[in-house]
Amino acid sequence: MRCCAALLLVGTAAAPALAADDPARFRALYEELVETDTSLSAGSCTAAAEKMAARLHAGGYSSAEVRVVVPGEFPRQGNLVAQVPGSDRSLEPVLFLAHIDVVEAKPSDWKRDPFTLVEEDGYLFARGAVDDKAMAAAFVDTLLRFREEGFRPRRTIKLALTCGEETDSVFNGVQHLLATEPETLRAAFAINEGGKALLDEAGNYKSVGVEAGQKIYQDFRLVTTAPGGHSARPVPDNAIARLAAAVGRINGYRFPVDLVDASRTFFGRSAALYEGQMRADMSAVGAGTADSAAYDRIGAADPLWNAMLRTTCVVTLIKGGHAENALPQHAEANVNCRLLPGQTVEGTLARLKSVANDPKVEIALAAPPGPASPPPPPLTPDVLGPMELAAAAVWPGVPVIPSLSTGATDGRFLTAAGIPTYGVSGMFVDPDGNGVHGLDERLRVRSLMEGRTFHYRLMKAYASGDNRP
Repeated sequence: MRCCAALLLVGTAAAPALAADDPARFRALYEELVETDTSLSAGSCTAAAEKMAARLHAGGYSSAEVRVVVPGEFPRQGNLVAQVPGSDRSLEPVLFLAHIDVVEAKPSDWKRDPFTLVEEDGYLFARGAVDDKAMAAAFVDTLLRFREEGFRPRRTIKLALTCGEETDSVFNGVQHLLATEPETLRAAFAINEGGKALLDEAGNYKSVGVEAGQKIYQDFRLVTTAPGGHSARPVPDNAIARLAAAVGRINGYRFPVDLVDASRTFFGRSAALYEGQMRADMSAVGAGTADSAAYDRIGAADPLWNAMLRTTCVVTLIKGGHAENALPQHAEANVNCRLLPGQTVEGTLARLKSVANDPKVEIALAAPPGPASPPPPPLTPDVLGPMELAAAAVWPGVPVIPSLSTGATDGRFLTAAGIPTYGVSGMFVDPDGNGVHGLDERLRVRSLMEGRTFHYRLMKAYASGDNRP
């Protein structure tokens, strides 16, 4: 009954939508996309993009509306771009973005072939079953349903299925399109992966996540040197010991709390999910009345929560010395930082130097900085309202909770380019993360089909331009 009730709320297109709703076709589309290997080593995003384009062309979309962009120097890194013109040109477009490349999967380590979709015990197993081909398939399916219904959007809808999100150091489709065909991505805002929909340990719905901002990745290198010498004649100036002392000071340092709107909203809306002191502390954060003790308790309760409160820096690599029987002449460490939006790489570098407090330890950027940290995209009613209404129709009573991502997606490139980007996957995952980036990646069949319904309703709401699903 949930499916039919959701469709009745769509509006004038409700009757034809029933005829266009073909779960079997969607399952076949999803299977084709998942079983097309798009890993960097052996796969082809171009092949996957061409298969999805062929489905859209067969569904009535022209070559002007749907095409595959293949960069000349990366023939296997093709990207699908689509545009469905709206009837009201005063409304700026909305972009729907999903990446179709996947993390490497070593078949010998998996219990099942990672590039064959297998259904077992209510789950679908394969590399990319969640990340990010579930969303990509739902977007393509929604456009097919729109054409079958005869639905013409008021607002122009754009779609980009891109390659290289997982391996952007080699190639990144979003960056390529921004540099070569920016009009394909230009929009009032974009919907992307990132906001997790969470189940609890018993498989009950917990929350629908909406990512509204990301931290910035930056590595720093610490280096110290010394004359060295014979290990039988130790001297006070030991390169490894000096580096270790600086690393210890950095490890013990906590950056100050700096709340962005998404984090404040996350804690405020999450409070109802907890009891006692934690509920009180989260409510205080949401209301802007938390004291340092409340922040300490929240930060200690969950590393993710701590990372949402502040910039974090952690030592991830260390090496030094050249022989077991010699005093070290060189030692170095990598410090990986995740900067809050609005924080600068230069300011963080200065802070690390101050905390290390040793002029003989050189601290510098380990790699050039990425895009400048943009402000988090605003949580306006025009953006958040349709998400809340669509979620309420598919999962009644489940809260929609915005948050700040402590990781990174392609949304960082779009937001930096002036296209505010929000993550909302609509695909409920288990507390263990469902093997994303790991072994035996999986997604519940129920989650896939409900996520499909959610994205259909959400895209139609934005396309209609009336903030109603």
